[in-house]
Amino acid sequence: MNVLSNEANEGDVTPEEQVVDSYASKNLRRRILVNVLRVLLLVVFIGGWQLLTSVGNPPLIDPFFWGQPSGIWNQIVTWVTEGTAQGPLWVQIAVTLEEAVLGFVIGVILGVIFGVVLGRNRFLSDVLSPYIKAANSIPRIVLGPIFVIGFGLGIQSKIALAAVLVFFIVFFNAFQGVREVDRNVLANARILGASQRQLSSSVIIPSAMSWIFASLHTSFSFALVGAVVGEFLGSTEGIGLMIQNAGATFNANGVFAAMFILALVALITETLITSLENRLIRWRPNTVSEVTI
Repeated sequence: MNVLSNEANEGDVTPEEQVVDSYASKNLRRRILVNVLRVLLLVVFIGGWQLLTSVGNPPLIDPFFWGQPSGIWNQIVTWVTEGTAQGPLWVQIAVTLEEAVLGFVIGVILGVIFGVVLGRNRFLSDVLSPYIKAANSIPRIVLGPIFVIGFGLGIQSKIALAAVLVFFIVFFNAFQGVREVDRNVLANARILGASQRQLSSSVIIPSAMSWIFASLHTSFSFALVGAVVGEFLGSTEGIGLMIQNAGATFNANGVFAAMFILALVALITETLITSLENRLIRWRPNTVSEVTI
C-alpha cells in the first residue's frame, strides 16, 4: 500500500510545475509559428520577385535593372565555382571581414573607454560635450576621402572609417549606461569600502554591459558599411569593389548577390554577438520579449 501511495505522490503535479509546463508549451508553439511565418514571408517575397520579373512581355519589373532571384543565385554559384574578377570569392569576403572586424574592435575599445571615463567624470564630459556633439553631427562617411588621403588605399583607411562609425555608437551607449547605474548600489559599495577601481570593475562596467552589448548589435553592421565604403573609394580587393564593378557593368544580379553575402556575414556575426552576450550577462533579469507571448 505504501508503494502505491508513493507512486501516486510521484505522479502528482504541483501548480508551479503546471505553470512552467504551460509556459514552455506556449513558448514552443510561438517559436514554431514565428519560424513558419518567417519562411513564408521569405518565400512570398522571393517568389513574387521572381514572378514579376518573369511573367509578361515585357515583364512588370525589368530584370535588367532590378535583378532576378534566379539570376542572383546563378551569380553566386559562378563566383563560388569560378571566382570573381578580383580573385576567389572567399578572399574578397576575408578582406572585407578583416577590415570590418579590426575597425569594430578598435571602435568598441575606444568607445567603451571614453564612454566610461566621461560617464564617470561629469566635469570632463561638460567640457568636451559640445565638441563630441559637433563631431557626431558630421556625416562620418565623408571622412572616407580624408582617410584615403592620409592612410592611402591600403587596409588602414578602411579600418579607420569602420572604427569611426563604430566608435560613436558604442561611446554614447557606454556613456549612458554608466550614467544609469543605480546610485543606491554605488553608495552601498562605497560604504563597504570599495575603491574607485573596484567600483568601476565590479559595479559600473557590469551594470553598463547591457547598454554596451545593445550597441554591439548595431555597430558591427556599421563596421561593414565603413569597410565597404572604403573599398568603394579605392581598393584592389573586397566585397565593396565587387559591388562597384557590378554596378559599373550594369550587373544588377551581381550587386544583389554581393549584398546578400554581406547580409549573411552580418547575420552570422549577430548570432555570435548574441551568444557572447548571453554568456557574459546571464545575471540580467528577463527582458520583455522573454516574459511575453
